Amino acid sequence: MEPEKILSPKTDHNSKNHNYLDSSSPEPSSDRRSKKDHDGIKSAASTISIFLIAPIIALTLTKFVFQSYQVDGPSMETTLQNSDRLIVDKIPRTVSSITGRPYIPNRSDIIIFTSRKENDRQLIKRVVGLPGDRVIVKDGVLKIINKEHPDGYYPDKTYAYGTVITTTSGNIDLVVPENEVFVCGDNRPNSLDSRIFGTVKAEDIIAKLKLRIYPFNKAKSF
Repeated sequence: MEPEKILSPKTDHNSKNHNYLDSSSPEPSSDRRSKKDHDGIKSAASTISIFLIAPIIALTLTKFVFQSYQVDGPSMETTLQNSDRLIVDKIPRTVSSITGRPYIPNRSDIIIFTSRKENDRQLIKRVVGLPGDRVIVKDGVLKIINKEHPDGYYPDKTYAYGTVITTTSGNIDLVVPENEVFVCGDNRPNSLDSRIFGTVKAEDIIAKLKLRIYPFNKAKSF
């Protein structure tokens, strides 16, 4: 855009009339070319910056905020099906890392964790036992004894997820250590979980399930 023209009166002592002259002078063509080149460089630099920063932002979000996962296997049926696409929440784990406090999810949360005893595989299971709980599996039933329930109670009959639980095989009687959790798949007859490889350390928990986004007709928050 050309600069606004400001007209100022000039007195010609040899004339009775005043001449109004344009006080702005035309910008030299070389200056215009230089300005265009400078603007082009700025535009290119901005575009390159966007391409460089975008992957960094995406990687940061994936590592510390949320991530997409796909279910592989039947251990969480019928709550989750093979090939379901999920979004998991990593914020509680990130906050735990920053504060130095162990991340202990709530009972009945579905979590993703690294199983050290299964060649560092990432598994998805449900939390049924918390630190200090005595977990008993006997005669096809899972029972929890703790300070709140000294006589024991049955989480599979208390929480909504229990409607898909038919039986829990195994013979378990253990106390969940501090900063660890006891996990099970909802498909108890066909699940590799804490009944086999023991409790899961808080430091190995990666995230908790937040959303199922595919299949679209089964989209759901957890």
